[in-house]
Amino acid sequence: MGLDAWITLAVLAAVMGTLAFTRVSAYLALIGGLVVLLTLGIVSEDQMLAGAANPGMITVGVLFAVVAGVRETGAMNWLLQPLLGDPGSVRSAQLRLVGPVALLSAFLNNTPIVAVMLPVVHDWARKYRISVSQLLIPLSYASIMGGACSLIGTSTLLVVNGLIVSELGDDYGLSMFEVAWVGLPCALAGCSFMLLFGRRLLPDRKPVLSPEDDAREYVVEMLVDEGSALAGSTIEQAGLRHLPGLYLIEIERLGQVLPAVSPNIVLREKDRLVFAGIVESVRDLQKMRGLKPATDQVFKLDAERGNRALVEAVVSYQCPIVGMSIRDGQFRTRYNAAVIAVARGGSRIKQKIGDIVLRAGDTLLLEARASFADQHRNSRDFFLVSRIEDSAPIRHEKAWVSLLILGLMVVAVTAGWLSMLNASMLAAGAMIATRCTAAHSALRSVEWQVLLVIAAAVGIGKAMQSSGAAHGVTDWLIGLAGTDPHVIVGVLCATTMVFTNVMNANAAAVLMFPIAVSTAATLGEGATPLSPMPFVIAVMMGAVSSYATPIGYQTNLMVMGPGGYRFSDYLRMGLPLSVLVWSISVFLIPRVWPF
Repeated sequence: MGLDAWITLAVLAAVMGTLAFTRVSAYLALIGGLVVLLTLGIVSEDQMLAGAANPGMITVGVLFAVVAGVRETGAMNWLLQPLLGDPGSVRSAQLRLVGPVALLSAFLNNTPIVAVMLPVVHDWARKYRISVSQLLIPLSYASIMGGACSLIGTSTLLVVNGLIVSELGDDYGLSMFEVAWVGLPCALAGCSFMLLFGRRLLPDRKPVLSPEDDAREYVVEMLVDEGSALAGSTIEQAGLRHLPGLYLIEIERLGQVLPAVSPNIVLREKDRLVFAGIVESVRDLQKMRGLKPATDQVFKLDAERGNRALVEAVVSYQCPIVGMSIRDGQFRTRYNAAVIAVARGGSRIKQKIGDIVLRAGDTLLLEARASFADQHRNSRDFFLVSRIEDSAPIRHEKAWVSLLILGLMVVAVTAGWLSMLNASMLAAGAMIATRCTAAHSALRSVEWQVLLVIAAAVGIGKAMQSSGAAHGVTDWLIGLAGTDPHVIVGVLCATTMVFTNVMNANAAAVLMFPIAVSTAATLGEGATPLSPMPFVIAVMMGAVSSYATPIGYQTNLMVMGPGGYRFSDYLRMGLPLSVLVWSISVFLIPRVWPF
């Protein structure tokens, strides 16, 4: 290898060390390494920017908008809630969780699935007194396994397929579910492993933070909507009994108050339900299908509900309507915001929202424009204004529309009518056109750091090829493993697994791709040419096997804090799982994609 190749490998080693042993973000480390290579003249500006034009990377960005439409219409909760039910035991809870999540992850990017499921699983576990640490690692792992069954399940497969098309040609491109020949057996075996051994390998631990640590309690009123599916169900059947962080105080029906709420009371349309609970639980209550805020002020605001959010505001002494009721002070007209609930020093306010006389220090929970917090942050009327994250009202009436758009996208790609990029762009446009998501919300949902990681990794991959580093690593691997392609498939898959657990799945896949292609070319010299596909698929399966550490994939990091996990928890559960997935992959890959 020449000097450029050694410099490239040194930069790559520095990037990997930075990711493994520091808290520097993946995109910063990779961009920094790429800038060093550009400065030293090892990559050109065109090569550095090649990642930004990679079809896989662009497809990943567009798919974030598609998923935003599914998430904001509540379609995912609508599909999953009936499947969760009453688990009865930890193993039953894991079974009810991992199957549906793995299935959904084959059709939706796994990161937003875990983001949506985190509060759902947390509340579900608390309701049935199951340690959430027994469920969140299985949630992350199931999403990773399901994502390995189709091209749109995880950004890593999309990126590698983009590299296959750009470097090897369209004839080598994978169809939508082609990778499932290996991904599906790995998912079935992996989920079975978690169900069999998860109870023993997973910790029984409380999370670092709990929503109940927040002592501020709101009283909020909700109405059973006309035509709601909740009407005719008992309190127990509707899932309104023993809600985590929320308590059903009373029901008002036709002017009569039912103070002792039995779980067997049957709900009727226009029942007024009075709850007391913390802000996170109130936020989730606002998203429940079949319920709507009891105050009609919400429906008089001039902004569409999809463009609103929940905001907390503490009333100051200088607020002009202190000493006046919310109705008499014309709060909605004055601030273009509707008061959903009021918290006052831990005591319950037994009046309807409009009749509450405001005092300085009252904390108001408002439904307002998403820009309300920015507009009133420095207002003298409030001591403090803060927006509640992920609190936009759900567009339940659009759930079937978002699922139809998603289904048509999958069919179009599977049937070969459209490319993945073309279909995803049409689906994203349809989500915005049908108002399943707003344009600004779709833009905000894009994980720009993920895209930067992909673009920078592609640039470093170009440096690996142009400098000869990929060829040098290939020679080393062949010297280590011999010329048996079956052995080299195993070594490539194992090496990528190590990389993906210490750096980043997308980066590991992109950096190992040129080595896989170079290996096929080297082994085929002077003999029958070898197909690069088994080597590339080995890299793909290794890259999506981020089980042994929390830093390898974002969903593992997402569940670490809420589950109260330690680094060793991932190693204890993920290491044998990685060996299982590696064994199945190495056995199946040459049989599906012959050399």
